[in-house]
Amino acid sequence: MILSCQNISKSFGTDEILRDVSFHVEANEKAAIVGANGAGKSTLLKIIMRQEPADSGEVIVAKEKTVGYLAQYQDISGHNTIYDEVLLSRKDILEMEARLRKLEADMEGLAGKELEALLDTYHRLSHEFELLDGYAYRSEVTGVLKGLGFSEEDFGKKMNELSGGQKTRVSLGKLLVTKPDILLLDEPTNHLDMESIQWLEGFLRGYKGAVIIVAHDRYFLDRVVTKIIEISGHRGFVYQGNYTEFARKKAKIREDMLKQYYHQQREIKRQEEVIAKLKSFNREKSIKRAESREKLLEKVERIEKPAEEKMDMKIELEPNVLSGNDVLTVSELAKSYEPVTLFSGLSFDIKRGERVALIGSNGTGKTTILKIINGLVEADAGSVTLGANVHIGYYDQEHQLLHMEKTIFEEISDAYPDLNNTKIRNVLAAFLFTNDDVFKRVGDLSGGERGRVSLAKLMLSDANFLILDEPTNHLDIASKEILESALNRYTGTVLFVSHDRYFINQTATRILDLTGQRLVNYIGNYDYYLEKRETMTELYAKQPVTQSESVPLEEGAAASKADWQAKKAEQARIRKLENSLKKTEERIAALEDEIASIDEECAKPENATNSAKLGELAAKQADCRAELEDCYETWEQLSTELEASQAG
Repeated sequence: MILSCQNISKSFGTDEILRDVSFHVEANEKAAIVGANGAGKSTLLKIIMRQEPADSGEVIVAKEKTVGYLAQYQDISGHNTIYDEVLLSRKDILEMEARLRKLEADMEGLAGKELEALLDTYHRLSHEFELLDGYAYRSEVTGVLKGLGFSEEDFGKKMNELSGGQKTRVSLGKLLVTKPDILLLDEPTNHLDMESIQWLEGFLRGYKGAVIIVAHDRYFLDRVVTKIIEISGHRGFVYQGNYTEFARKKAKIREDMLKQYYHQQREIKRQEEVIAKLKSFNREKSIKRAESREKLLEKVERIEKPAEEKMDMKIELEPNVLSGNDVLTVSELAKSYEPVTLFSGLSFDIKRGERVALIGSNGTGKTTILKIINGLVEADAGSVTLGANVHIGYYDQEHQLLHMEKTIFEEISDAYPDLNNTKIRNVLAAFLFTNDDVFKRVGDLSGGERGRVSLAKLMLSDANFLILDEPTNHLDIASKEILESALNRYTGTVLFVSHDRYFINQTATRILDLTGQRLVNYIGNYDYYLEKRETMTELYAKQPVTQSESVPLEEGAAASKADWQAKKAEQARIRKLENSLKKTEERIAALEDEIASIDEECAKPENATNSAKLGELAAKQADCRAELEDCYETWEQLSTELEASQAG
């Protein structure tokens, strides 16, 4: 064990963040901390780094082990170049190298014992330098910077000239070069393009140390981590496996808990009904049985209903107007921003019902293509043709029309006056706006928050062709899954640009890869793209994209006939029991009414003095009571049998 967190608790004022969170990480283990925005993931990393004190609990790091930390936001300044800034992170090697150079200079002109002493020092230092990879560290720095998306031309840029995203990449490079025993990474894939993320995946998988990652990139987590620490309801839950395995296990656990809860609720209700029925029979034997059941029911340990989660929400997207089959045709499209040519000769079409992901490295022109389709940017050449009855809904944070003076709630309710308050709140909650957040002014929101409001508006629009530019930015994992589910049920057409490979994998039916200023077409999801990329790029990167062919869906395996027949037979048996029970209850009610009616007949003056009539009525009532007693017994037998069948 290289790191252990034991019963970590943290509150900010009255807001509880973490409660008794415990987990440990082994040497060389790769783990992720996941949870909704605001769950306390970054706070937990800061507590591990002792930048934030825990209210209670303990963080234990193995003796003599080093810890490196990448925070989400970096503010490196100064006049160092990118290359020198990363190089300086290995100050120990630089100083050792300088000593070696000095020893080499000092040895010139020496002889005898003085030379021997210096040679001895030089050999020892040289050996230590070699053990620290000193002879390879400059090339290692170059490799890390290139892996993180910097070209050699970028190496000479000054730190004070860089954007926030570039500074974060430099900070990540410095951390990776120093090779601490434990790496803590808070959203390391932010500001990286797909190629850089793939490089980082490989680097971390082979990293000789423990890694703890906070990230919303589920595909990245799938490929890197083998343990998930979930922060939910202030507590920590540990799952072995990658993100997909965690999601499957969590869903199964939640499903089982809900089943247990609803099963118990049904059983409690049924027992209460049985108790009430037994008491209504108003006979000593039945009342005793009712009291016995009541005592057993009081001893039952009640299962709490699992808390509602955002994953339970669903956004229904359904276009009001059906478009034609041909939704979009793009022919020989070209665009340049001198002296750079983004693309030329691009041709592709999109059919109704397709969900097409447009991918490619940063700066290749993906967003420009979306803007050309929307008429926001003019193409240098080529044509864009929309099909019949196509209505575009465009998501671009820079061009969504929001009213700065309105609240978030007003922004949605004014745009869609037919929606009730509950529907509006549910949609806003799916995009992370809950409670009083919905009454914030749009003008007071951050860029990311405005983007989420825009996305919520778009999801409610009447568009039948959604064009989305990075729709999952600023969404937590639960909100991404809600959006994925909505798009997968959507009967319209979708074209989107995204760096979120898990999102692409879950939603895309086709991928267009913008590479080498041309498009390569893949009829499948992101996994299929990875499998075929090398071959397809080599074959088709310089050829126009052809019409896509439909891919038949695989049919699920049918349940075996024998199992189906057995299930049907059992269902029929239960229905028969339920019908028999119902008929018995009806007969009990009829007999009780008849006995009461006989009592009324006996009380009439004309019958009270007629012994023959009274004898007839008494005999009839005795028969009714005997049959009623049999019905009571039958009811209890049927009830018990039905109880056993439903429990099984």
